[in-house]
Amino acid sequence: MIDTGQTAPDFTLPQDGGADVTLSALRPAPVVLYFYPKDDTSGCTKEAIAFSGLMSEFEAAGARVFGISKDSVEKHGKFRGKHDLSVPLLSDEAGDVCERYGTWAEKSMYGKKYWGIERSTFLIDGAGNVARVWRKVKVPGHAEDVLEAVKAL
Repeated sequence: MIDTGQTAPDFTLPQDGGADVTLSALRPAPVVLYFYPKDDTSGCTKEAIAFSGLMSEFEAAGARVFGISKDSVEKHGKFRGKHDLSVPLLSDEAGDVCERYGTWAEKSMYGKKYWGIERSTFLIDGAGNVARVWRKVKVPGHAEDVLEAVKAL
């Protein structure tokens, strides 16, 4: 499980719209990676809208923000279009990055156990180290909290 102070695992993932994003190529910008369970569900939509609403402030602070789920780039594109999202979304269909960041976890709903993405956010500093980790994220106020942490870097 990735924790504060560790080097963030590097990756290359496809972004909606067709480009690939490589984490290490974004240096020296700070990077926010928020992992979420599924496009177009209530909590995930609220989270994406919240990060999109603050994108200009994240950019002003020099940070890049990306949402990551196992949904396809095509589904991400439809999700972004439907909700007019400005936050770029990365597709981890194979789940490799989710596993390396420890967000692929056993969950439980209505007494039924299943595997899925645990809503988590990682703030990576300009040197590629994990500066802050939020696990089991509650959506209200989260994007604002992350923005404050970015500004404090």
